[in-house]
Amino acid sequence: MDQERAAALAELSDKLGYHFHDLGLLEAALRHSSYVHEHPDQAGESNERMEFLGDAVLELVITQLLFERFPQASEGQLSKARSGVVNEGRLAATAGTLGLGHYLLLGKGEESQNGHQKPSILADALEAVAAAIYLDGGLEAARQVLLNLLGPVAEQAILRAPKKDYKTRLQERVQEALHITPRYLLLSAEGPDHDKLFLVSVEIDGQAVATGQGRSKKEAEQHAAQQGLDLWPRAAAGDDGSGEALPPTDAGGSR
Repeated sequence: MDQERAAALAELSDKLGYHFHDLGLLEAALRHSSYVHEHPDQAGESNERMEFLGDAVLELVITQLLFERFPQASEGQLSKARSGVVNEGRLAATAGTLGLGHYLLLGKGEESQNGHQKPSILADALEAVAAAIYLDGGLEAARQVLLNLLGPVAEQAILRAPKKDYKTRLQERVQEALHITPRYLLLSAEGPDHDKLFLVSVEIDGQAVATGQGRSKKEAEQHAAQQGLDLWPRAAAGDDGSGEALPPTDAGGSR
């Protein structure tokens, strides 16, 4: 690593508020696969593996922040708030405030296509940088940097999250009207264990009023409840809003 590159990395370290024991880790976090493909004999490994690790570090830090900071928040609120922070757009915007694109090592083709400004590349690089800090200084060091960068955003995200999830809102509406609780039935679970798709029906007073799909049973139930909020009580009356009766729905399956 020449002196000019080392100075640039030291500058980025100052922006991050963390000083590396091994600047080579930060260098690796900024090395895009396109650069490695053009310099196979000297570039070393791309930042893809570090991106994988950094994604997990980032999710853990933000999840713990939200969990501890907002003890009254529901699982649904916490999930929505986290997704509002650890998504490509938000991470790319944060990387932009650091000027991270200026420090990236890209291949000529990617450079010619403004790769330094691509949200996907910036977001991936920020995750890789999180991994570099974790590897260099441990989880607490990574936590401090990420909280400085994303903590305020996480707190705003929880405030914007719906106060009640769809299942809670549907349950309250049904209990107020009928003094009963909606019932969720698992209709199917298809696909391999690591990538199942669940189909769930929500019943109100013995009648299936909506269905929902998701990658987990809980997610499918939330989607079914969301549809139920839109359809009930019209669906219970056999009316979809079009003036035509709804066809009967088979709500078979088990809990």
